Amino acid sequence: MAYPMKLIAVVLLAVAFPAWAQSGDPTRPPAAWLAPVDDARPGGEATGGLRLQSVLMPQGGRPVAVIGGKTVALGGSVGGATLVRLNEREAVLKGADGVTHLYLTPDVEKQMIEMPKSRQKGKPGPVKGLP
Repeated sequence: MAYPMKLIAVVLLAVAFPAWAQSGDPTRPPAAWLAPVDDARPGGEATGGLRLQSVLMPQGGRPVAVIGGKTVALGGSVGGATLVRLNEREAVLKGADGVTHLYLTPDVEKQMIEMPKSRQKGKPGPVKGLP
């Protein structure tokens, strides 16, 4: 009697979550992140189909970026533009179309969390209002 119930539960999960049932690698980024994009970024700068996917800043080594699936060292070129500046969040490309800024997380807005003034330095315990 328990076997048919388990089978029904598995079938219901497969029907309710078809993407989950057919997924290959759960750690793989969504397909939309892997595909080249051709849109404008804030400030009216077109990316030309390039997306900043990763930044590597080794100590004592040359910084590199992964742009559109290609590893580009500082001073290297991709898509007809030269990588002129690189930091942890941004790559700056200079080419015939001008200067293009690619951001690692373009849609993420960061906010600072301020500690309440009533909290005394060194006082243990949870802070109200913080996760």
